[in-house]
Amino acid sequence: MGERAKEWLLAAGAGAAVGALSAATVMNLLSRSKRREGYVRKLLESNGVAASSGNARPSRHLGAIGSSDLLSDEVVSEQLTRNIQFFGMDSQKKVTESYVVVIGLGGVGSHAASMLLRSGVGRLLLVDFDQVSLSSLNRHAVATRDDVGTPKALCLKKHFSMIYPECQIDARVQLYDPSSEAEILSGQPDFVLDCIDNIDTKVALLAACVRRGLKVLSAMGAGARADPTRIRVADLRESSNDPLSRSVRYRLKKEHGIEGGIPVVFSLEKPKAKLLPFQASKEEETPSDYQIVPGFRVRIIPVLGTIPAIFGQVMASYVATQLAGLDFQTEPVVNLDLDHYRILHQRLIEHEELIYGTAEQVLVDAEEVMYVVKELWRGRSARDQNQKDTGRKMWRSVNELMLVRWDKSKPAGVSNLILLKFSEADAHESTTLDHIKEEEPEFYSMVSRVLKRAEVEFAL
Repeated sequence: MGERAKEWLLAAGAGAAVGALSAATVMNLLSRSKRREGYVRKLLESNGVAASSGNARPSRHLGAIGSSDLLSDEVVSEQLTRNIQFFGMDSQKKVTESYVVVIGLGGVGSHAASMLLRSGVGRLLLVDFDQVSLSSLNRHAVATRDDVGTPKALCLKKHFSMIYPECQIDARVQLYDPSSEAEILSGQPDFVLDCIDNIDTKVALLAACVRRGLKVLSAMGAGARADPTRIRVADLRESSNDPLSRSVRYRLKKEHGIEGGIPVVFSLEKPKAKLLPFQASKEEETPSDYQIVPGFRVRIIPVLGTIPAIFGQVMASYVATQLAGLDFQTEPVVNLDLDHYRILHQRLIEHEELIYGTAEQVLVDAEEVMYVVKELWRGRSARDQNQKDTGRKMWRSVNELMLVRWDKSKPAGVSNLILLKFSEADAHESTTLDHIKEEEPEFYSMVSRVLKRAEVEFAL
């Protein structure tokens, strides 16, 4: 046999071997896929769900399983398996045992409610007096053309029952106002989501939640905006560039004496458009002729549908993690640029040279100063960290601020720097940690906790 013939035979043999291996691999994958498909079909059939393709619908009724037993159900645990992997079983159980109220079911509220449902919340109260309109389909989470004219609350309940039928859903076609407060906010909900776009109703709801001690998350203006990177979660007093936030802050303080402590979702972006003018179809018509409920606006805010959807997704993520007990720090709203951080860095160096005779123990650069100032101390003095002081004592310039060592025996690193006003820094340099621990134990513990976070995040 010639050399070329041998090469052909070897090549053919190798190809056959590879082909056999590939075929075996494909068959194995198909077999695994079939087994998986059979497993899921068996689960569905055992729980009353038709296995036929195309129009499978659950026959389970709402609340068929108690909220405390939801995760023991095979279908539910399979549906929520990614959440269970993320949170852990115990934390996911907290979510499935939770009761959440969502008021306002438009572009923001429908997406918030939808993702809370998909996150496994065991009980939902959905409240809205309005109906699905054709123009709202650009931003609604689940509504279709067939739902136009249907009350938003009933529309969500219908679609939700096909997604997660075990959730106990109470849908109310109802306007929230002071007269319905007791009915809607009773039952000790674990969280209330304010997705209302009417300022009178929004202020009344937020005031009621504060008075009742209920956790509430409020959505500010999502209309006329386009930049998703500027959406934030912060205290109401930190929100800026938002006319709705400004009006709500004013009304809450003036009418209810509430100055802060309410988390909100808002955008730092200035509105890109204004309210469109009212256009009547007849000369004798007025805006009030088009109001579904007296006092509610009829002028139209231009809306890019993606932004209210993102607002709702942010709200759902915030609430789900809160319910699960997952602790995270929201990005602080601090209006400083890189030059401000460079100034603070230079001020630290000069202070070190003045106090210690050298700056060799300064172990941070301008970028790490930004982390310390923005992430750890949220742009304000370590002595002004109280939640109720949010906004009022936000230091939006560096004119009165400087970084100093917390423990004078350690270098000036990310886990040993506190932000103080000049007068506070002078007082700090003249005292000791032992004295602070004895005289101000709460302040000492707070600072120690914040600096411990830096140790963990920088793996020090």
